[in-house]
Amino acid sequence: MATNKIALVTGGSRGLGRNMAISLAKKGIDVILTYNSNQKEADQVVAHIKSLGQHAAAFQLDAGNVSSFDSFLERITHHLKEQTGQSNLDFLINNAGTALYAPFLETTEEQFDTAYNIHYKGVFFLTQKTLPHLNNGGRIINISSGLARFAFPGSSAYGSMKGAIEVLTRYLAKELGPRGIGANVVAPGAIETDFGGGHVRDNKETNAHIAGVTALGRAGVPDDIGGVVAFLCTEEARWINGQRIEVSGGMNL
Repeated sequence: MATNKIALVTGGSRGLGRNMAISLAKKGIDVILTYNSNQKEADQVVAHIKSLGQHAAAFQLDAGNVSSFDSFLERITHHLKEQTGQSNLDFLINNAGTALYAPFLETTEEQFDTAYNIHYKGVFFLTQKTLPHLNNGGRIINISSGLARFAFPGSSAYGSMKGAIEVLTRYLAKELGPRGIGANVVAPGAIETDFGGGHVRDNKETNAHIAGVTALGRAGVPDDIGGVVAFLCTEEARWINGQRIEVSGGMNL
């Protein structure tokens, strides 16, 4: 077990994160996943990964609460030391997130701060605090959004924070290069999940609009995304660094 590579996937209990975690396991990678509130869903993902023959464990994490990160990392490194004899990770996938749909003029400071803590500040400092526990030659994958490239009204705060993540990722690639650590962005387009209350999946008008502006003629599904993240954690992807890979079926080309 000690020879297996290990990935930490934040927000890995449902939606895209769940698909990423399972896709990583299918590549022979062990997975630590986090959940915010739904331990039952997280435990189901762990069971699925174990059924694939990989080690998995789930830990609670509020991805927007920076003050909790040190104790979180203590818990997972202790767990890994017990399970594998070593406490380091190989891959960090910053996926955890929440939706914020609000017109620019109506976005409140409270909404903004909540989103900022999860989507930018949390990613910045979780990555910083994880780096001492990340093996040289490892990878960081930050999850952005098509909304950082094209504009849909109502996503000004969310989209601009994802834009900040994309710039940060290039800095990570540059500054961590001496350790052989690569950093890339995966930017999904609109995906049918329960994200934002199922906004894309359940609203027929929204879904039809997305299909109409997508070259491949449909909204995305989680299976479109997880395999791309898993690929970026393989040896075949070792020379991809500092890049933004949009996985949207060709939205708004």
